[in-house]
Amino acid sequence: MQIDARGLSCPQPVINTQKALKENPDGVQVLVDDVTARTNIERFARLNGYQVESQAENDNFLVKIWR
Repeated sequence: MQIDARGLSCPQPVINTQKALKENPDGVQVLVDDVTARTNIERFARLNGYQVESQAENDNFLVKIWR
């Protein structure tokens, strides 16, 4: 599952990620356009036992989260 959190201010991208992980506990992908949102999502995921990988895509970041 991929969620699009571009254009959202923190903490909304983290909240959307949390909701998506409740529905898909094996993992999700999150598209963001802000370094702070990327960092906060990565921190949230790691603190909750997930593996995280981020990659830049043009002006966006794709954050992959999985168990």
